Amino acid sequence: HRARKLSSRVERAPSTMMNADMDAVEAENQVELEEKTRLINQVLELQHTLEDLSARVDAVKEENLKLKSENQVLGQYIENLMSASSVFQTTDTKSKRK
Repeated sequence: HRARKLSSRVERAPSTMMNADMDAVEAENQVELEEKTRLINQVLELQHTLEDLSARVDAVKEENLKLKSENQVLGQYIENLMSASSVFQTTDTKSKRK
């Protein structure tokens, strides 16, 4: 009867060890899955941030072009006013001699 109990324990031992090994592998797989999920979420968040920044850069470029155009128009307007006014006429002596 004692031999049966011993053989029964010996037979159960590998099964218990296999279950422990399987639990360890399953826990490791769970940790890997959680890490992958965290990394995927981080990548998605970074992609959204990049899209937002790219849209902002495009908006700033557009605004910059608009302001440059307005500055050119204002510069030309000021130049025309200055040339029409006798106060701002050039006093270059070379042009008077001609």
